[in-house]
Amino acid sequence: MSWIAVLPLRQGKDPKTRLATRLSAPQRIALARAMAGHVLDALSACPRVGRIILLSPDAPVDGMAGEWRRDEGRGLNAELNALRAALGEPAMLVVHGDLPMLSAQDIAAMIDAAQAHGCALAPDQHGAGTNAVALADGQAMDFAFGPDSLRLHQAAAPGAALVRRPGLAMDVDTPDDLDAALAAGYRPG
Repeated sequence: MSWIAVLPLRQGKDPKTRLATRLSAPQRIALARAMAGHVLDALSACPRVGRIILLSPDAPVDGMAGEWRRDEGRGLNAELNALRAALGEPAMLVVHGDLPMLSAQDIAAMIDAAQAHGCALAPDQHGAGTNAVALADGQAMDFAFGPDSLRLHQAAAPGAALVRRPGLAMDVDTPDDLDAALAAGYRPG
């Protein structure tokens, strides 16, 4: 079965604002693009992903592979729910673009878990957020990204598998997260 992967992108002039004490706006833009490019490479390297959709308010920057769908500004969860419904509830993986250690094997692990359990969730390194969600074909669930999303996703899909892998857990939102990624071997392009 071929999966659809969705990468929500928040581009613009001021991404990753929680890193502003450490990085200038141009550095944050470069970091966000490098991480999103890395996630796209991991998705492209996974043979089970047949289609990649970039969900963004603006057309992606040159060189970003994938089909663009406009984010209409309704909020991430509403956008994802609308997109999945419009596509006919397919097997779909949503993965955030700030996972600098993500691999094709991590993507395959999410897909395997979702096929076995209907839904798979990738907790963030702090155990409170969700960095990726995989839903098997026809599996119903409303997305609940945002504060305390892991608990909310688990409530929405009680039988979901938790996929705990370093590449899925390590996201970069804060200076401490960036330090942890650098210590784990991440080298921004």
